[in-house]
Amino acid sequence: MDDRVKSQTCNILQFIHITGKLKDTQRTGWVENGVCEPESVADHMYRMAVMTMLITNKEGLNKERCMKLAIVHDLAEAIVGDVSPSQGISDEEKHRQEKDAITKMTSLLPKEIGLEICQLYEEYEARQTNEAKFVKDLDMFDMIAQAHEYEKKEQRKGDLQTFFNSTAGKFQHPEVKEWVQELYKEREGDNAIS
Repeated sequence: MDDRVKSQTCNILQFIHITGKLKDTQRTGWVENGVCEPESVADHMYRMAVMTMLITNKEGLNKERCMKLAIVHDLAEAIVGDVSPSQGISDEEKHRQEKDAITKMTSLLPKEIGLEICQLYEEYEARQTNEAKFVKDLDMFDMIAQAHEYEKKEQRKGDLQTFFNSTAGKFQHPEVKEWVQELYKEREGDNAIS
């Protein structure tokens, strides 16, 4: 193995180790709300990626691109952590920190792969494509689905309402809206049971 190939392999391994930190990075919102055993950022990204496969795709979304967006959207949190609104960091500063982290991480990769990850990150942040808008809906849906699951698991009926409030009226994709309605019905039924 020549030195160039060996160096590239070492850099890819370093990238893999950095992304592995997402497995241990707990989602801040759950920690701040006293959830026992909160999910990791990697857990969140995994379920979002799975959800991209569940859409019936009547709108002609590029499902592969959606899956990639779901996998990349929180990648920078391996370096910057999961920043929550309660930490007082502006959206602009959060974006700057995350962009710097993505740039640092992707500099370890072969140029074409690093460029694709950077473009996916920027596409998600800009939310101008149908795929990015859909994946943002999945991001919000996963959060409220997880909130409901924690309420049930920890017997905290309605205790995580702020997560539902933060997404109310923001969903755009018709099928995700159906999922949201069904989740609300399920939650109402669970909360009605004493």
